[in-house]
Amino acid sequence: MSTPRIEAALALATSAAQQGPHSTPPDGRPRLHHFAIGDPQADITRFFAVLDRHGLLGANGRLIPDVQLISVGDHFDWGKSLERDAVATSAVRLIAWMAAHPADQAVLLLGNHDLGRVGELAGFTDARFALAQVEADGIYRGGDVDEARERDFLARHPELPNVELVARDFGTFREEQRRWVDHLLRARRFRVAHAAAERMIVLHAGVTREDLHAVGLSESLHSHGPSVVETLNQALDSAVAAWTQGPLHIPGLYRPGDATYGEGRGIFYHRPSLSPEDTLHRDATPRRRFDPRRLPLGLTQVVGHTRDKRCRELLVLPHDTPQDGVLRYLVTNGTTIDYRPGTPRAAHPGEAVLLFTDGGMRESPLEAFQMLDLDTRGPARPIQGSAPGEVP
Repeated sequence: MSTPRIEAALALATSAAQQGPHSTPPDGRPRLHHFAIGDPQADITRFFAVLDRHGLLGANGRLIPDVQLISVGDHFDWGKSLERDAVATSAVRLIAWMAAHPADQAVLLLGNHDLGRVGELAGFTDARFALAQVEADGIYRGGDVDEARERDFLARHPELPNVELVARDFGTFREEQRRWVDHLLRARRFRVAHAAAERMIVLHAGVTREDLHAVGLSESLHSHGPSVVETLNQALDSAVAAWTQGPLHIPGLYRPGDATYGEGRGIFYHRPSLSPEDTLHRDATPRRRFDPRRLPLGLTQVVGHTRDKRCRELLVLPHDTPQDGVLRYLVTNGTTIDYRPGTPRAAHPGEAVLLFTDGGMRESPLEAFQMLDLDTRGPARPIQGSAPGEVP
């Protein structure tokens, strides 16, 4: 899984990470090609292999100049417990590589795992986290949680909602990651959303009409992508400007979890659900589950966060063999929904669309993993005239 371009990208990522937190300002250059890539929760070499297969890497290890790449978020946490150190290092190299590009060429969107570094884990040092993780691993036991020991653990770590967060969900945390996330938030490099077109936005997990009302956006603008994006990003910037210590909160959009509140909630955790078990959880704002029939009509949202198997479970659909790697979509007119693999036809003004890009980068066969071409709104093809890498 290597080419000279991938090796150059790895060298650049290492160098960028060694510089410490930084962000390259935008260069204002028009880009001819615009792509979105689903949750990059995979080794950095695999991430670069996906880009190289599509002809996006240059000989210098950077994105070729005419390409804009949008990462939909969740740059941390994957793999097994024995891989934690390697995963932690890989993730920092990835965001450092992105940050080494102009801000308007490599767009970093926030996911719940990114925010967790300045949310539930805001007060942890490496030493304290390591001690907590040893204990949490023994309590979590692969999901067979010792509830009595968990209660005792949370009494001593009230900033955490459960032991699973330390043992699994955010299990590759390091202080260095928090320094990067903090810097990229304050530099306004990490964004909530990106406007890809007048009626198409990119963000981690999707927003409903209720979420947009919560941040004060008039319903008449709910289908106008630039207005939605500006409002969401302003909410983030206001929260960061007011944040001096402790966990970051984004009023109406994000509330980190703790032992009293329970798991974190908000748009970065969103998953569409029609499950009767989630009925009560869909009503509150912020939330973790939402009714897809409450999506803003007339707006297409490109999202990550949820793979095919989980979508089918939550939407109470037949459990066909889940498809990793492929793009998928959900379309609703506010009453009915349709969910299937592929990309949708042009949306009607009376329809809302979610276009899912999380194909399980780590588990998907490399040749099956699809990026989204935001210009054609279909699966990305290798750029004509570039030198795409071969599938190993």
